[in-house]
Amino acid sequence: MTTTSERVSETLSRQVSKVSQSVFDGSRLRVVLLVDVYDGAQQQFLEAYEQLCNQVASVPGHVSDQLCQSIENPSQWLITSEWESAPPFLAWVNSEEHVRMVQPLHSCVRDTRSLRFHIVRETGGEAAGRASQRRLQAQPRIGDGVIRHALTFTVKPGSEPEVAKILANYASPEARVDAGTRLCRTSLFMHGNRVVRAIEVRGDLLAALRHVARQPEIRAVEEAINPYLEQERDLNDQESARVFFTRAALPAVHHVTADEPHDGQRHALYYPAKPGNGMRLAELLAQHDEAAAEDPASPVLRSTIFQRDDVVVRLVDVRGAGGADPALPGFAQAAELKKLLYGAAVRMDLVTDRRSPDA
Repeated sequence: MTTTSERVSETLSRQVSKVSQSVFDGSRLRVVLLVDVYDGAQQQFLEAYEQLCNQVASVPGHVSDQLCQSIENPSQWLITSEWESAPPFLAWVNSEEHVRMVQPLHSCVRDTRSLRFHIVRETGGEAAGRASQRRLQAQPRIGDGVIRHALTFTVKPGSEPEVAKILANYASPEARVDAGTRLCRTSLFMHGNRVVRAIEVRGDLLAALRHVARQPEIRAVEEAINPYLEQERDLNDQESARVFFTRAALPAVHHVTADEPHDGQRHALYYPAKPGNGMRLAELLAQHDEAAAEDPASPVLRSTIFQRDDVVVRLVDVRGAGGADPALPGFAQAAELKKLLYGAAVRMDLVTDRRSPDA
């Protein structure tokens, strides 16, 4: 006789998807921004927020927002906003328009931290009455404890060999960031003059990024490639560095893992999307890789899709060390995919792939 706990376990095993991360399920999004304001700059911050709030209200997909001030520390503020789904928020937050909108905040803000959540359940009062009309995440996602993020930037044409040499030859930083955070893996690829650096972290991504930026060996590499960058930056100028890394951020929008736990050969594919088609292109790739994760014959073991504006990169680990092709043979929506692309997907050249010994 099946017990209640066994039935619950069986139900959860059926519900839990191999997709541990995705922005494409259509559920509403809650964005939480933690802000540390300079002492004495609270009124300046409030005025800058009100100006920003009026502009954000007209952004497609925006539903509402709140501004809260700590009852314990007046320098600590909290901004929460709700969006119809993740894609319109990501399209806005990764845009040049957003970079311009938040500029007035920088002079009065010491630090910020952005957190994004799909809404899974709502309870009580008005929320309960609206729940049937509001799209919620259907089931919890089960991850592997790893946060995936990437950076991308371009270098001056003709400088690619020198840049690749610099990026390949550096001393790896200490993997341990703090008691709860470790660097797991850094994979660096190039295609033409575009560089993509994908990182995997256990723990706090922001703490890991700051840890890496402070390491002398990494700082030396960043300074060495500065003369070759198409977008100039001054790492000694906080605002210049902030703008560069904001534009370079290439967020992970989807991650799926097949049943097999072993490692494979890592590839990165670059998909040059036509203007305005990056998010839809990423969604089609996500659908393909979800199906591949269920197919025992597929060579794909893991796939992470990174997207910002019209830059789409698919990082895949494939079975075997030989010639398994991570492209999309027989892709059901290949015709639509082709319409979204300039040309075809291209395999990026591996510059370096480093794993921490105990990752």
